[in-house]
Amino acid sequence: MITTPMGYLLTISLIVAFFAFLDLKTNYKNLKYIPAVVLIYAASMLLASFGIFEQNAQIHHIYKLTKTNLLPAMLFLMLLQIDFRHFLKLGKSLLIAYTLAVFSIAVAFILTAFMFHFDANISAAFGALAGSWMGGTANMVAVGSALGVHEDAFAYALVVDSVDYTLWVMLLLFLVPFAKFFNKFTKSDENLAYLGEIGCACSMGAKRYWLLIALALAVSLFCQILATKVIILNATTSMILFATLLGIAGSFTKLRSLNGSSEVSTTMLYILIALIGSNAVIENFSGLGIYVFAGLVILSIHASIMILGAKIFKLDLFSISVASLANIGGVASAPILAATYNKSLVSVGVLMAIMGYIIGTFGGLLIGNILLRLGSV
Repeated sequence: MITTPMGYLLTISLIVAFFAFLDLKTNYKNLKYIPAVVLIYAASMLLASFGIFEQNAQIHHIYKLTKTNLLPAMLFLMLLQIDFRHFLKLGKSLLIAYTLAVFSIAVAFILTAFMFHFDANISAAFGALAGSWMGGTANMVAVGSALGVHEDAFAYALVVDSVDYTLWVMLLLFLVPFAKFFNKFTKSDENLAYLGEIGCACSMGAKRYWLLIALALAVSLFCQILATKVIILNATTSMILFATLLGIAGSFTKLRSLNGSSEVSTTMLYILIALIGSNAVIENFSGLGIYVFAGLVILSIHASIMILGAKIFKLDLFSISVASLANIGGVASAPILAATYNKSLVSVGVLMAIMGYIIGTFGGLLIGNILLRLGSV
């Protein structure tokens, strides 16, 4: 049994390092279907369930301290990668498709929560899921922390995210050969040639890991101090919003050109996932099936609105599919779908997915609070 803060953090770090190594350095096929974050969470939760981590005051304190410091630091670094100039070059059709995707996901979550009558805990968990399906796993962690999602409920959200997302990716890839029939139905002109000239907001040069870590932790400290002075809903929400705004502001400066922010922020995300898992002890997964089904209902409503919008605005299948997966799948899968249509369109998937880092936090917080209100009725 691990009883000391140092042993606790070392174990968490080893879990993260092991699965990150599998993800980056090996050809372990299952990682294509089960994301590393899910395996990290599951491994950490399994150790907690077997009583490896003693839930004493010291470990609880280091858990809260580490999570509080890493969360705003991670958000800040992830948002540094955004380049609005490239995003605005996407053109009218893709911008409409992206806006439609965000709107339809929001509506789908609200309607589904109303139909299934979620309690407060599950409402908060699905609010965190909304953050993920409008942005990514980082947004899920941020929104979940702000909404006070219990570690056990977070496990349900993570499983729903993984299972339903995998099915959604498979469906969108399956539909690629039918693009011409869909575009004929919506009367789209299919003019995507100009998109191949859009660049990616990528950093070049030497990796500046230590500089980025020091900068991110300084921003984290500043956000925590500011959150005690200016409270929006609660201190955690304030901290997250301030980190988000500072990250957006930093993306307009030379800080965006610092190479390595993606790797550092991803490492921080993995550690946060492992920390949350280490506090989740689930005796059984009773009721999980209904939540996975609820996730499928959300995707069905989302798809219906996207198809209707494509017909009204004459959008092609590529635009609505990539816009959808940029939200629900993020950077890991949107570029793959874009490349399936045309390899020159990979950067389009990257740009749309990166924008989700902003939308996911704000959208998730909004949807989460709406779901909580519905759950209390």
